[in-house]
Amino acid sequence: MKRPMTISALTLTTGLIAATGLALMGTSTAMAADQQINFGVPSWPGITVKTEIARQLLAPLGYEGKTQDIGLQVIYQGLDTGDVDVFLGAWLPAQNPMLEPLEADGSITRLATNVTGAQMTLAVPDYVYDSGITSFADLDAHRDEFRGEIYGFGAGSAASEILNKAIDEDAWGLGDWTLVDTSTVGMLSAAKSHITNEEPIVWVGWTPHWMNLELPMRYLSDSKNLFGEGNGASDVRTLMASDYADAHPNLVTFFNQFSFSAEEQSWMIKQYGQEEKPMEEVAKAWIEQHPERVEKMLEGVKTQGGDPAWPEVEKSFSF
Repeated sequence: MKRPMTISALTLTTGLIAATGLALMGTSTAMAADQQINFGVPSWPGITVKTEIARQLLAPLGYEGKTQDIGLQVIYQGLDTGDVDVFLGAWLPAQNPMLEPLEADGSITRLATNVTGAQMTLAVPDYVYDSGITSFADLDAHRDEFRGEIYGFGAGSAASEILNKAIDEDAWGLGDWTLVDTSTVGMLSAAKSHITNEEPIVWVGWTPHWMNLELPMRYLSDSKNLFGEGNGASDVRTLMASDYADAHPNLVTFFNQFSFSAEEQSWMIKQYGQEEKPMEEVAKAWIEQHPERVEKMLEGVKTQGGDPAWPEVEKSFSF
């Protein structure tokens, strides 16, 4: 005859069941956390579409991409605290003051450049460039034609600080020029208006951006590198929270191979930011138009189950 279970034995058994249940719940939570990627996304069209491309490519591998639409400083704080895992828009050297302290203390890991050919400097219409105004050094001799005005896209921006300093120091004879700081929309509206009337105008241009596809424009040379080395050449990096990078070498491999040309990102910005097509549609269109590039991005990358990534992605899109 079976002896009845004592209270102590019953308590022990109940505790084991509870502990096992908690352990299983913990495992499930850990697995869910392991599958989730928290992206920090400022309200910039190019980064928005790039992030959506990454999310769509990683979904067939078993990863769930979550986007947080937040400001730049909050993104860096999130990378530091672990609330943000990945950021695809570290525009350097402009963001170095935010990046370098966190990189130095080990909070952030800098991965590959995800846009090649990025640049920010002064731009003019083609017809102005063709008339012989090809550098910063040429501007002041034609001050009256430009009304002594340079158009910027917002007070407090890095470009605004650079140009105000140049004016204060009379660099390239710009001491008696005025910076017309409006907004990106206001600046580009002024550029379009002047171009329509074939009037001289000089403004802060950058690539990647749809302006490079839409406007007949050229960048001025600058031997003094007022906008930084290489006449404003910029490095757009992928950043990952260091603890997350250590825990996800598979994703480090992927993001070190995840990159675009400035022209490609300009196309994304035009499609999403200017033509207002849904980001999901723009991202999917880029993926399906570039199977060879996608396959290269996935070299050595695995699914959550350990299988090669490319066959799973190939099955999910119309290549």
